Amino acid sequence: MIPLKDTIPSRTAPVVTVALIAVNVLVFLHETALGPHLQAFVFAYGLVPRRLVYWHGDPLDPQRFLPLVTSMFWHGGWLHLLGNMLYLWIFGDNVEDKLGHLRFLLFYLLCGVTAAMTQVALNPASPLPTVGASGAIAGVLGAYLISFPRARVVTFVPLFFLPWIVQVPAVLYLAFWFIMQVLSGLAELGSPSQTGGVAWWAHIGGFVGGIVLVKLMEPARRRPPRPVPGDLA
Repeated sequence: MIPLKDTIPSRTAPVVTVALIAVNVLVFLHETALGPHLQAFVFAYGLVPRRLVYWHGDPLDPQRFLPLVTSMFWHGGWLHLLGNMLYLWIFGDNVEDKLGHLRFLLFYLLCGVTAAMTQVALNPASPLPTVGASGAIAGVLGAYLISFPRARVVTFVPLFFLPWIVQVPAVLYLAFWFIMQVLSGLAELGSPSQTGGVAWWAHIGGFVGGIVLVKLMEPARRRPPRPVPGDLA
């Protein structure tokens, strides 16, 4: 199922969502220009769990923790990038509406770090770099799930090679997405891969982190002022 759009229009310009998409695209274009140096950059700025856990040197060295952030802006190919940016575009604007621009940026980065740390906790000895925005975007999906439960997602479903476009309740769409991540993550625990693949546990950690963080970070609702005695109703 491919999401096309949701049914809730933005109340404000999603400047942070657009900026994040632009940065991800620019970083990917930079990747395509690296040529033979690409692998070295991916290992330097991607998150390598074993390097983070078994760090040699000052344990508080910023270089140790920098990939927790930089890894969420690197992608493994055009499909990886486009899929992530599609989800960010559809669901990010409404969460940005809810949190406000600066809070949303902080929320996004914290979800990405939470996702990365979850992946490290489940596979601390992995020598493979983890890259991509999907952990942070999973946090956006988790926030959307509990913030806009009545929304619907316009979805493209390929059915016997015929285009079928249907509106799916966001709760069902995102719950199904999360269940698939959990099932895939559990299957991976039984046969861990040493050749790369999808960081399922980063998705799971980001999604749960997004649910928690959006409740902690949402702005306090302003109560209407109490009427002053003598004022007209």
